[in-house]
Amino acid sequence: MKRIILLSFLIPFMSLFSQEEFTLSGYVKDKSSGESLIGATISIKETKFGAVTNAYGFYSLTIPKGKYTAIASYIGYEKLEKTINLNKDTKINLELGTSDLLSDEVLVTAQKANNNVTSIEMSTIELSAQTLTRMPALLGETDVVKSIQLLPGIGSVGEGSTGFNVRGGGIDQNLVLLDEAPVYNSSHLFGFFSVFNPDAVKDVKLVKGGIPSAYGGRLSSILDVRLKEGNSRKFNIDGGVGAIFSRLAIEGPIIEDKLSFLVAARRSYVDVLAKPFLDEGLKDSKFYFYDLTAKTNWKVDENNTVFASGYFGRDVFGAGFGFDWGSETFTTRWNHLFSDKLFSNLTYYYSNYDYKLQFGEDDIDVFKWQANIVTQSVKYDLNYFFSPKNNIDFGIEAIHYNFTPGNAEGISDGISVPISLDNQFAGQLAAYVGQELEATDDLSFKYGLRGSYYTYMGPGTAYYYGDTTIGISKPLIREEKFADYANIADYFNLEPRFSVKYQLNKESSLKASYNRMAQYVHLVSNTAASSPLDVWTPTTNNIKPELADQVALGYFKNFDDNMWETSVEVYYKDMKNQIEYISGADLLLNENLEADFLNGDGRAYGAEFYIKKNSGDLTGWISYTLARTERQVEGINRGDWFPARFNRTHNLSIVAFYDLSKTWSLSANFILSSGTPATFPTNRYEWQEYYIPHNSNESRNNYVIPMTHRLDLSLTYDPEDESGDWWTGKWVFSIYNVYNRKNPYSVYFRNNEDNPRVTEAVRFAVFGSIVPAISYNFNFDVDKLIND
Repeated sequence: MKRIILLSFLIPFMSLFSQEEFTLSGYVKDKSSGESLIGATISIKETKFGAVTNAYGFYSLTIPKGKYTAIASYIGYEKLEKTINLNKDTKINLELGTSDLLSDEVLVTAQKANNNVTSIEMSTIELSAQTLTRMPALLGETDVVKSIQLLPGIGSVGEGSTGFNVRGGGIDQNLVLLDEAPVYNSSHLFGFFSVFNPDAVKDVKLVKGGIPSAYGGRLSSILDVRLKEGNSRKFNIDGGVGAIFSRLAIEGPIIEDKLSFLVAARRSYVDVLAKPFLDEGLKDSKFYFYDLTAKTNWKVDENNTVFASGYFGRDVFGAGFGFDWGSETFTTRWNHLFSDKLFSNLTYYYSNYDYKLQFGEDDIDVFKWQANIVTQSVKYDLNYFFSPKNNIDFGIEAIHYNFTPGNAEGISDGISVPISLDNQFAGQLAAYVGQELEATDDLSFKYGLRGSYYTYMGPGTAYYYGDTTIGISKPLIREEKFADYANIADYFNLEPRFSVKYQLNKESSLKASYNRMAQYVHLVSNTAASSPLDVWTPTTNNIKPELADQVALGYFKNFDDNMWETSVEVYYKDMKNQIEYISGADLLLNENLEADFLNGDGRAYGAEFYIKKNSGDLTGWISYTLARTERQVEGINRGDWFPARFNRTHNLSIVAFYDLSKTWSLSANFILSSGTPATFPTNRYEWQEYYIPHNSNESRNNYVIPMTHRLDLSLTYDPEDESGDWWTGKWVFSIYNVYNRKNPYSVYFRNNEDNPRVTEAVRFAVFGSIVPAISYNFNFDVDKLIND
């Protein structure tokens, strides 16, 4: 094995002395918009050499001197062949036009047709914008987060829940990025819709295993959402009018092919539609959300490009009280080419998630509460394209956290009583290096190492607790105040990453991966699903960083000239320092919250099966996951392993798209999954007319609620012949929950009203009926309108 690794390093260097080589580099872009294409493939017809564009559409190939035919390809676009006489380092930007043939089909991947087999990546999912817009959704509105839950290894605790769960991880164990800025709450309207405007989204990528060393900070997955850069060739207006909200996006060039912009906005109007039907006492109720997404892209010169993007969104909910929450993100990036082989990206981002709660509407008697988490970071990433078989990436990152766990004030008869908690501060430094190496034609490696240093720092007060009986709050021993930037507690973790691929033949391959992840921020919640009121807390002197080690093995095979994709992956994940709470823990506005924490272990294992049809009139996929997720915490469930609240043993999803004609298309989703665990009493105490439930063996999650299943349908009418030269429009008719299934979100108990001695189990369903919807989506080509 040592000889193979040594030979892998020597091969690229040996080639330097064998023949003269030059570098072919540039960007691959959409011909009509100038938008860079992520993951486009560039191959050299006369050789086996090839490259894939990075997150900014850049490619680099170093090959021997000669005359070649370069082929650029991307799903949904026509192939481009270009003859190149490579006798010096050459920059060529390749522009691909959309394929009329392929645009009439539903393409359920954003990569080349056999990428799942030939790429070293595994446990990675990419969805094209076209696929997202064709999938049936609640009230006809495209949703990124709900769409990825139809893929293997991904689920949630129920309909209408916030966030998603990946391979046994909690929702806080997913790093959700919007143009590299972290999003701490990715949902609108308590989880019914995501914060990502589909008109502004360019690329969606979820990595749940074999995570590259460039990523860190969460245990389970990376959801990387990239925004469009803005059309640099012409002005476009996209939008839609739906049953619950409308959206509008405007993009175009400020200076053609040099400076472009994108602005996209959404606003729900349930409050406006419902107002005439509300009682007088509820006339001033507020329940709506809105968001604004913007981006600009400036190509300074051939070697420098600057991006700036931002998101601002908010949910407002109130009926006799005020409750609102939202996120703000800002990202600026500078791409710089040091040479044809060395690509760099410097990023600064700002992210703020906050929520506010208020009871009372005057200054005499009122309660106000505000909490937030602000994250700022500077990171520098570099990619060195040594050769077609050897790519290296490395970088550094610095992060600063500012936590406001609770800034509250109660006013009674004009007298103010502050009950706020001190802010908490933390910093993190990380450095990484990774290499992708093709050792032979059949054997490839990708490995790396990430080192992360974390410090919990002042100003602030550190609390120190003594030992106690399990299940009882720890006693406070002492408090200690720290000055600005003083180190209270620090941690260092090495996070190795490793992937290997063996190409069995052109149609099949075997892959394996291992990654260790460290997480330094935690979501404090003891509910089944997260709510906007949940508090984020840092790793402290009492809270250790969460750690996870995951191994995965997969077999990938394509059939019928890549029309069919199949894969089977098995995984095992071991998790340390998982946070649980003693019974009756008070999680809100509690300065001694850490005294109620319990540390435990977690494990998750399973098998994921995936069949996908990529092209033709009928396309789609079938996804099935068989999995188990468990926790073990001293003081809970008698110290034995118990199923996690989001454990689902079986999870089946079927997604289908069918083109009925050139103007009509049909799509359908069907899901079936096991119920989630819940803790039920095993007996009860009776005293006079009072009945107290009791769990005699202190078991946790000892019951599984009934299974969930649902069918959604969508019919799209795209009257191309009736559209004008400068505009297109299409109607989407959708039915959510077609056969009126009342899926149980939870089960609770109550005494029968007529006979209090009888205890009833009640199933609570978020959706108890069919939900039909109609929406209209449109596109205006402003340049054509002006020219006409």
